[in-house]
Amino acid sequence: MNQALPLYVTSGEPAGIGPDICLDLAQRHDSRPIVVLADQHLLQQRAQILQKQIQFIPYHGQSEPSSRGQLYVQHIALNRDVQCGHLDVDNADYVIRQLSFAADQALAHHSAGIITAPVQKSVINQAGLHFSGHTEFFQEKASVPRVVMMLATKTLRVALVTTHLPLRQVADAVSKSRLIQVLDILLADLKQKFKIASPRILVCGLNPHAGEGGYLGNEEIEIINPVLDCYRQQGIQISEALPADTLFTPEHLQHADAVLAMYHDQGLPVLKSQGFGEAINITLGLPFIRTSVDHGTALSLAGTGLAKSSSLMVATDLALNMAESA
Repeated sequence: MNQALPLYVTSGEPAGIGPDICLDLAQRHDSRPIVVLADQHLLQQRAQILQKQIQFIPYHGQSEPSSRGQLYVQHIALNRDVQCGHLDVDNADYVIRQLSFAADQALAHHSAGIITAPVQKSVINQAGLHFSGHTEFFQEKASVPRVVMMLATKTLRVALVTTHLPLRQVADAVSKSRLIQVLDILLADLKQKFKIASPRILVCGLNPHAGEGGYLGNEEIEIINPVLDCYRQQGIQISEALPADTLFTPEHLQHADAVLAMYHDQGLPVLKSQGFGEAINITLGLPFIRTSVDHGTALSLAGTGLAKSSSLMVATDLALNMAESA
């Protein structure tokens, strides 16, 4: 991919730690421009609070990467001044404008991809703006029928069949058609974006003990395993539905490139317990690269100097690597 194309980093909720961790990008010198989408005055104020000496450079399409101690900024204006740790519904659309700008640039092939800092879903919805998450937002912007949320550490990748759904709705959402769409995207992106020639996938059952032969639920028998059988008949290395309480053990994981979980809190607690702060979120199935931190806005840490930027750095590294191999 063209080395001159930038990676855009959305700074997220302005009252949270997003601006803080974005400032640490000034410590890097990368192969292409890394550009933070934020109100430049907000970044300057946060840098002053944190006693960081940074040269902020307005981004106007420069092709050369910034040097250490510098930070490219695409100015997105706040609606109101920000106080660390205090949410303000009047700034909710500021967050959406960051995401829209980043998506529009990526879809127009004017960027190499997007890296996102955390947002506060509650305040966006309180402002009357429907928002269920980055994943769904970018799916709608890109007009693709399905995307897949995958989180990863250095040793584990977990993709999800369903994402931000109430638990009551999960079983109804696990259909054959959804499973096929998710698996097709997961297999394609493991091959194309992660350069895994023949992916090996472990699949969690939906029910305890993967349904216990139908005594604890029929979804494995009627929906999940018939789909998985079709993929195995094509020579794809994929398990049958396995009990999630024993799937995440070393003897199973050492033979897997990714785990497919049926719902959010089935797979992600295990992954985050292994690598919280250094895990990242990747949206598969988009026509552009999108990686993200694995943590929230941490409002109480904003402006304190205690926020860690390790997940943002890993997300940036992965986005750069995927851009180079695209």
